[in-house]
Amino acid sequence: MSSYVVALDVGGTAMKGGLVSASGEVLLTDRRPTPRVDGPLRVIAAIRTFIDDLAQAGHGTPSGVGLAVPGLVTEDRAVYSANIGWKDVLATDFTSLSVPVRLGHDVRTGGLAERVLGAGRSEPDFLFLPIGTGIAGAMIIEGRPYGGSSGWGGEIGHISVFPDGERCACGQIGCLETYASAASVGRRYGERLSRAASVQRPDTAYSAPGPSAAAYSNPASAPGAYPAPPSAPAAHSASAPPASAEDVVALAMRGDPDASAVWDEALEALSIALASYTLLLDPSSIVIGGGLAEAGAALFDPLAERLEGRLTFRSAPPLRHAALGMNAGMLGAALLGWQAAGIADAGASWALDVLRSPSVP
Repeated sequence: MSSYVVALDVGGTAMKGGLVSASGEVLLTDRRPTPRVDGPLRVIAAIRTFIDDLAQAGHGTPSGVGLAVPGLVTEDRAVYSANIGWKDVLATDFTSLSVPVRLGHDVRTGGLAERVLGAGRSEPDFLFLPIGTGIAGAMIIEGRPYGGSSGWGGEIGHISVFPDGERCACGQIGCLETYASAASVGRRYGERLSRAASVQRPDTAYSAPGPSAAAYSNPASAPGAYPAPPSAPAAHSASAPPASAEDVVALAMRGDPDASAVWDEALEALSIALASYTLLLDPSSIVIGGGLAEAGAALFDPLAERLEGRLTFRSAPPLRHAALGMNAGMLGAALLGWQAAGIADAGASWALDVLRSPSVP
């Protein structure tokens, strides 16, 4: 058996790949764009080339290949992905190598990595909730990611938290993702500014600056000592760039009423969804990752308080920050690769100091 596997995390925008040894050492990593606009066949070809190039950089034939991909997935087939456009692609079609291959759902594969290597390392039952452009969840039950009867399990982003609320892009009403994803937080703030601009004189539009969200997650920070902050987009400027979720959180912390209202609804939506999940599945913890988790205390503190307040007869599970960051998908794919090679307990002895070494960008 060779001393490494090829691991690839395939996203709609970019692919992150690497070679990972049997002891958990990340031998190298690389990143390439996902040519999604060129169609699914071009994406499959790009994946094959990427895997071949990674394997050639190693010594000898890899022991296996693990891939984290979006959409409906089984271990041996990428059934469907609306994001990329493929249907019923066999795992073996993704590589020209004659080695074992295993596929995993992108979010569940990240959850697997957090279970074996990261914030859920000692917890067999938890929810992994990356909050980025969208929201999906990985249900870790008895130590394994659970996809449900047909592979759609974990779509917590499409729980209806406000039944009379906004229509989601999925067609449902009031979905969590519509209120609490990073993309939605920025969008909803911009929409509030636009509505305000339509009923007030342009020169009265709110444009006070705010600090970065990271500043508010640092207890040592104090008013008057923040780094140079972004400014709120002027409501009267048709050419102003859209606000990011980080901007909105920072402005909310400084008291901007529009940003505060958007952030309050995002926290409320999250607390409703997480309370429902807690009552149904009793997780030992909730591990939150993705870009919005970088808001730090501005997210975790009020969300923990609201979640506790919604659970009257039991305590709330602790909220933990995901440990592996943007490397979770690739590291999870490495675990799948070693599982495909016959190492069922892959990662059990891997050291976090190796995973977090400078070789992992």
